[in-house]
Amino acid sequence: MHYSLYDLSIFWSIVVIMEYILVVDDNLANLKNIQLQLSGVYQVLLAKSGAQALQICSQRIPDLILLDIDMPEMDGFETLEKIMANTILSRIPVIFLTADHDKSTEARALESGVVDFITKPVEKTILLHRLRLHLDLAEYRHKLEDTVKELEDSLVVSFAEFVEIRDKNTGDHILRTQIYVSLLCQELIRKGCFPGELNEKEVSLITRAAPLHDVGKIGVSDMVLLKPGRLDDNEFNLMKTHTTIGARLLRDMYERTPTQHYLNYAIQIAEGHHEKYDGTGYPYGIKGEAIPLSSRIMAVADVYDALTADRIYRKAMDPQESFNYIMAGKSVHFDPLVIDAFFACHDDILTAAKRSTGYSAAAGSS
Repeated sequence: MHYSLYDLSIFWSIVVIMEYILVVDDNLANLKNIQLQLSGVYQVLLAKSGAQALQICSQRIPDLILLDIDMPEMDGFETLEKIMANTILSRIPVIFLTADHDKSTEARALESGVVDFITKPVEKTILLHRLRLHLDLAEYRHKLEDTVKELEDSLVVSFAEFVEIRDKNTGDHILRTQIYVSLLCQELIRKGCFPGELNEKEVSLITRAAPLHDVGKIGVSDMVLLKPGRLDDNEFNLMKTHTTIGARLLRDMYERTPTQHYLNYAIQIAEGHHEKYDGTGYPYGIKGEAIPLSSRIMAVADVYDALTADRIYRKAMDPQESFNYIMAGKSVHFDPLVIDAFFACHDDILTAAKRSTGYSAAAGSS
């Protein structure tokens, strides 16, 4: 039989977009039966226990999970709880499978966070219909969430830029520091630092919050903010209030929109990005790990960008000189682990800096 190029292109497009369905059931016959029903329509992953399902998910994230309730050792509810607790897996739609026709079991299942409830034995037509429905709904929900997130991020950056625009010398400071924060966070994860505080979800929230670090400058007088010379003590004390002003403003925003969890990190960053590891920073003079991790990361990104970009009161430093300054601040101004991450990803930070308008000096990294 001969196939046209059009036929082959359709075939390969179907192969490429086949979704992965993870079926979890301690009964091997049930697993084989569902695998047979889904064969040719979906890529099927099989697990005989909740523990095995979680292991499979760590290697390959499925598009949907069919999860039996009645299993030994770890039942469906316990397995679901572990899935929902994982920031990456929690977005996967889960459908419970059970031979229990009791209405209270069905109610408990739906209240636990699953998207649907199917009783066994499973009829193929119903199963395929339910899978397609929930896969399509999940895709739509994820696209909607991503669109809303993009809109929110755009508004956040625009708001931060509105504050920063008063000082024309800051240039692309907001966007550059956001990139630096993201690079530092990713490097810290690669190094296995702060495993209890830093994961992909937290990195996303911290990166989203970074543009708001100086939002408190909206409450600082132009005479202080735009002064071309050195600030006197009174003026510097006024400048330092941008940390607490920003935190107060963001705290009010968070109270009005408690689902926007990145604002919690924005509060920490605005308030703490001028604290120093040795306790000599402001506004509170806290030290070491008492300073929120997000603030300690932002501190490095903020100072590095301040050094490598022209400011109203001075010209940009040479990249090598800026690098040396940051490294010399290890364990004094900056968290030593964050500085180790800065050293490891400095090439990427330098590349990001060179792509911006902040400076164009050509220098290699150390």
